[in-house]
Amino acid sequence: MRKILFTLSLSWLSMMAFSQQAIIRNSSIDQMVHQVSSDSLKKYIYELSSFESRHTLNTDAEKGMLAAQAYVLSRFKEFAKSSEGRMTAEIQEFITPGDGRRITQDSKVANVVATLKGTDPNDPRIFVISGHLDSRNRDVMDAEGIAPGANDDGSGVALVMELARVMAKEKFAATLLFVAFTGEEQGLKGATYLADRAKEEGWKIEAVLNNDIVGNSNSSETLISNNTVMRVFSESIPLAEDERAASIRRYTNSDNDSRSRQLARYIKEIGERYVDQMEVKLIYRSDRFLRGGDQTPFMRNGFTAVRMSEMNENFLHQHENVRVENGIQYGDLPEFMDFEYLRKVSAVNIASAASLANAPSMPQEVQIDVRGLSNKSTLLWKAPEFGKVKGYYVLMRETSSPMWEKKFFTTETTLTLPYSKDNYFFAVQAVSPTEEESLAAFPSPLTR
Repeated sequence: MRKILFTLSLSWLSMMAFSQQAIIRNSSIDQMVHQVSSDSLKKYIYELSSFESRHTLNTDAEKGMLAAQAYVLSRFKEFAKSSEGRMTAEIQEFITPGDGRRITQDSKVANVVATLKGTDPNDPRIFVISGHLDSRNRDVMDAEGIAPGANDDGSGVALVMELARVMAKEKFAATLLFVAFTGEEQGLKGATYLADRAKEEGWKIEAVLNNDIVGNSNSSETLISNNTVMRVFSESIPLAEDERAASIRRYTNSDNDSRSRQLARYIKEIGERYVDQMEVKLIYRSDRFLRGGDQTPFMRNGFTAVRMSEMNENFLHQHENVRVENGIQYGDLPEFMDFEYLRKVSAVNIASAASLANAPSMPQEVQIDVRGLSNKSTLLWKAPEFGKVKGYYVLMRETSSPMWEKKFFTTETTLTLPYSKDNYFFAVQAVSPTEEESLAAFPSPLTR
């Protein structure tokens, strides 16, 4: 009997050991995560909500959109003082044509942008963290009514401001762009302007982390309350996919492996690594059902982009006029927000952005050898175009798994694994000398 119990105990301990997972955190990223402050976020939200209307077409320089833009710019400039000259801030004005729908006539619109220049002069990559500054009431054309927009999307702008505050003091190889868009509610005008400009001028935008409605943890109707879960939306079939890319996707069955989907997986892995009591849910659609956000123009132009959002939306406080009706308070007011939840979503963003900005770019020309039938899988690749490399991870997951399940480290640019390509998906990441990982590159077939 003792022998049986001893054997069972060993088996139990073995299972426990197998289920353990080591959490290794980069100390500098961990410090940035812990600098994110719910008090700072709360202060930004109340100040943003104090402007009577942040409607895109509101031109009040004291109480409206122009005043709100000036406030965000002043905060960016204040944060820039700690950057040793690496951060600059500006209001980027442009004219958006009247469309006969949500823009009645040609109108001046502006984005507020802070740029934290990368320290590597040979690295042109840009990572964008964004939210939208404009707010709205039930009538999307109501430019005069009180519209505090605390959560939609004061929360996203507050997050962008807090990341700018913390990250301004740090050094990153690549450039970070902190953007408060205008015109989201009127048809993604600010994001379209910046995405089109980036494409026309050949910017090397590696990833866009768009944050829209990220500060509430309670749902209307279902009354769910949970501040430990957030969502990341990512496209499957890329909006900018051409016929050649579509053919490769169909041939390799990689519908679940777009670059945006790889970015979403990255955010989940890095976010949950650094932020306690937070689960990042992968949502397999580009945005909420039949809705859109500022990530869309970037995806349309071929850039990698995702949308982050709270898990439980409260529609009593979204796209509603401020009022009390049947004893119920409506309106997007700051008192209905969860600032600890917003801190955690902000922390997921800062961990992901910091890791990406100091990681090498993705390995180039990643291929999987299909020149002969085999129950082994051989992957080959070339070194990244930008950044220093310590080695590479070859990632592997079962075809039914949403996340990469195993990582195989190598210092070479090829690896053969005893797993069949028929049963698993693979990808390759570059790893920096300080252990930051690049986005994963999905292989194309090597046929000759």
